[in-house]
Amino acid sequence: MTTNDRGNRRAAVFDTTLRDGEQAPGNGMSPEAKLELGLAIESLGVDTIETGFPASSPSDFEATRLLSQRLTRARFATFVRATRGDVDAAVEAGGVRNHQIQILATGSDIHLIHKRGISRAEGIREVRDALAFAGRLGITDLKVAIEDATRGTPDLLAELVREVLDAGATTIGLGDTCGCLLPDEYAELVAMVRQWAPPPIRLATHCHNDLGLAAANALAGLQAGADEVEATLAGIGERAGNTSLEEIVAAIVYKGERMGLYTDVRPELMYAVYENLAKKIGMSAPRNKAIFGRNAFATQAGIHQAGMLRRPETYEYLEPERFGRQRELLVGRHSGRAIVRHLLRGLDVEPTDEFVESLYEELITSRVDGHCDDLETLRTRLAARFAARPEVRV
Repeated sequence: MTTNDRGNRRAAVFDTTLRDGEQAPGNGMSPEAKLELGLAIESLGVDTIETGFPASSPSDFEATRLLSQRLTRARFATFVRATRGDVDAAVEAGGVRNHQIQILATGSDIHLIHKRGISRAEGIREVRDALAFAGRLGITDLKVAIEDATRGTPDLLAELVREVLDAGATTIGLGDTCGCLLPDEYAELVAMVRQWAPPPIRLATHCHNDLGLAAANALAGLQAGADEVEATLAGIGERAGNTSLEEIVAAIVYKGERMGLYTDVRPELMYAVYENLAKKIGMSAPRNKAIFGRNAFATQAGIHQAGMLRRPETYEYLEPERFGRQRELLVGRHSGRAIVRHLLRGLDVEPTDEFVESLYEELITSRVDGHCDDLETLRTRLAARFAARPEVRV
């Protein structure tokens, strides 16, 4: 892993928005949409873009074909089961140049018995065969994604890791497929596997958000020795979703020195790419989502606004402009007189106590619902009133 002049390790980013993110209900994208989004995601500075599962559909096959020809900096990855047919389809779609094949391995007895109906030995044998076959086709970047690794026993995982490394795997991905671990538990898993797979073997985190801990688990995994984090824009993905790329980047931007990490992803470009993604899959932004939420950098609370009008950092730890966002001070029934004074000063109107009180009653205390107005809307409305009736300016 690369380090900077301060000795911080570079956290590599594997973006799976177009594969794991897309497979959730309602998130389907055309090959052309994936091409546009994939190129935009590449511009963020991620290392790897997972294009899809070529053997699963003509759409994923075509998306892989298009992106393999157009990506210029990031490598692309394809998702395959441990079968020669899947590997062959991936290579047919994307060729071998700049291509990482990600082979799915079964990492728990729960999945071996109840999902696959195979033994541990059979699970290992199929992955070894797929690795060997991919190698014969010319693929040198071979990643083994261990599904449900977080519910696998140490003896199962140790044997699996040892066997896939012997068969040529260059990266191991540890899937918290059901989002069942706490950060310290996931860190312990990464540290354990790191002992079996020392550098230059790469370790990748792949965390789901069922407990709301995907980003926390991924960060814990990076601190425990993982080289790479798998993530999606806005955390889209199965069930409660995946690790949110923007949350990981924000944490490293603001807390990287403490964690000993840095990232090359450009945070100021992420929101525009997210808006494009949301439009293509018809996803509306939640109010309270970190970084990308509608209210992530907005407030109507009077106490907060009074502080922020004096100095934004009183209630704003993350700086909106660093993430392509803007600060919003909204006027609603929880606002205070400070925002009224701010409005009037912006209109070159003397904010006398009497005038402030009259507008406070009109604009704020009279509200009975949760509706908020943005400052520009109110500023325009008041400016028109003052122009028509100058006497109401005092």
